[in-house]
Amino acid sequence: MRSPRLAALELRRFGRGKLPRAALVALLLLPLLYGALYLWSFWDPYGRLDRLPVALVNDDRGATADGRKVEAGDDIVAGLRDSEVFDWHEVSAEEARAGVEEGTYYLSLTLPADFSERIASSSGDSPETGALQVRTNDANNYIVGQISRTVFSEVRTAASTKASRSFLDRIFISFSDIHGETMKAAGGADKLKSGIGTAEQGSKDLADGLKDAKDGSGDLSTGLTKLTKGAGDLENGSARVAEGTQALADQVNGIADKLGPFLEANEKTIGDTALLVADSAAAIRDNLDTLVRRAPAAAQGAHLASDTLSDVHERRCGTGVLPDPACPDLKKAADSAADVATIADDLNTLIVDYDGDLNELDGHLATLEEQARALAKDAPHLSEDLDEAVAKINKLNAGAGKVATGARTLHAGLGTARTGAEDLDKGVGELKTGADDLSGGMYKLVDGSVKLADGLHDGAEQIPDYDQQQRDARTEVMADPVQLASRSLHEAPNYGTGFAPYFIPLSLWVGAMVAYMLIPPLNRRALATGASAWRIASAGWLPVLAIGVLQTVALMSVLHWAVGLEMARAAGTVGFLFLVTACFAAIVQWLNARFGAAGRILVLALLMLQLTSAGGTYPVQTSPGFFNALHPFLPMSYVVEALRRLITGGGLGPVWQACAVLAAFTVGALALTALSARRRQVWTLDRLHPELSL
Repeated sequence: MRSPRLAALELRRFGRGKLPRAALVALLLLPLLYGALYLWSFWDPYGRLDRLPVALVNDDRGATADGRKVEAGDDIVAGLRDSEVFDWHEVSAEEARAGVEEGTYYLSLTLPADFSERIASSSGDSPETGALQVRTNDANNYIVGQISRTVFSEVRTAASTKASRSFLDRIFISFSDIHGETMKAAGGADKLKSGIGTAEQGSKDLADGLKDAKDGSGDLSTGLTKLTKGAGDLENGSARVAEGTQALADQVNGIADKLGPFLEANEKTIGDTALLVADSAAAIRDNLDTLVRRAPAAAQGAHLASDTLSDVHERRCGTGVLPDPACPDLKKAADSAADVATIADDLNTLIVDYDGDLNELDGHLATLEEQARALAKDAPHLSEDLDEAVAKINKLNAGAGKVATGARTLHAGLGTARTGAEDLDKGVGELKTGADDLSGGMYKLVDGSVKLADGLHDGAEQIPDYDQQQRDARTEVMADPVQLASRSLHEAPNYGTGFAPYFIPLSLWVGAMVAYMLIPPLNRRALATGASAWRIASAGWLPVLAIGVLQTVALMSVLHWAVGLEMARAAGTVGFLFLVTACFAAIVQWLNARFGAAGRILVLALLMLQLTSAGGTYPVQTSPGFFNALHPFLPMSYVVEALRRLITGGGLGPVWQACAVLAAFTVGALALTALSARRRQVWTLDRLHPELSL
């Protein structure tokens, strides 16, 4: 009898009564119950975290920063409620502590009283970090604690980013304020530059004007010196003349009776003296005329210098004008020029006041000169006109006295005027030196003000001035400069999809294991008839393969349409699972055929080794070395890897490799089963009396 027919006869046994049929149904549904229920139970646990009761304690008192209220605790609480990560319960600190201890809450999150204050301190002199306090209790649930660490790490990052945004926004606003103030300073520097430029030009004009004033005051001083000398000579000469005329008059009047012979004896001396008096009078008149002509011009020059200095001082140092470093020197110069002008006025006033006397003196001098020349002319015949001569000598004596008095007054006034003129010349010289120094300093000041203005403009251009949009963009980047650009090539939509490649083969292995508890691994009829070993092995393997195919169809149907498993390659997944069923059935058959009752224990042990070394949950590299060593040699390792590519997508290289490995395991297991069937065709005492029967 052929193997398929023997397999059909084996399956037909389950239709002979209600209990066998119920057993067959249970056998078909066992992988479904095992796999589907397992996957369904934690299909999407992260999507149901909002059902976990968690205590939330908000003790934050708030704070004030830069005149603005900061409520960081309330902001975080609002964000947590919007996120719906957990089932948040706002309670007191004591209630939270007791709830976590008793298991009422899985964990607690506390925002301390100074949380906002610490956040706001970022803009002060002593910034501090805020602290979120999380309390967990692994005695309640270890996995929840692990999940909370991930969730609260994101909460902490979000809170830190928000605090950083506020701090950085204030920095960018400060940049704008600094830029604005620097621009104002640059504008002031421009005005300063303009004003100093005007001052520099004025100081240059002042220096040039004082140079002309110095030349004029020098000329005035020289002229007054000469006038003073001439006036001194005039005073001395007129005094001597007056003394001579007085002596002459006294003698003439005293010895008038004796004068005739005297005149006759001194006619030549009288003529020479009279001629000397005439020449002296003429010289005095010439010097007097020079004094009268030059004194007003000197006074006018002194006033021009004084007015120029006063105007410069008023423009540079008056009220509302930017302070000038040369103001003290300008004030001294202006005061000195005013003193010189006063002296020049006094001299001019003296000349004006004595204008009548000077004119009269000039007239007297002219008369004296005329009379002296007449006397010199008439001297040779004075003795002849004695009476007339006596009268003229008395008249000459009176005029000489007046000339001497006027010359003495004139000499005294010219001495005062000369001293003033010398002071004026000295003062103007000092003013000129100061003006030259002022002009040089103002030139340097102009250069410095230009550099200051240019530097402030350059600095203002380098200081950023951000508007609201620019501040927001830069704050966003600097507060969170590194973004995680996460991209999953073939993303599993939920937790259950990610674990399906692990639990589906587990279910099919359990299905094969239970099937061989009901179906013998070696067909007894084939053994009794002496059929070939391959036929016996096939006859025991095909029924379980058929049941496994039905188990696979039932399991995948429920997972897809009821639970919601989406497969990138549905047909390929189902076809591959048929091959997995064939391989698992062959391996379980061989273990049961070769080791009998002990084989069932070996099947369970092999299942445990495959589950721990397949890398179905954590990567196998995270397991101890023993499991890493087993991983390449067990079929489930390849099944899990292939199902991941078939369900979530990706390259098919691991699938083809798994098909080759499973085919090899299937053929190898069937060959070993055939060898065991050949051995079972020979009866031994061990078969007649087994040591263990299950």
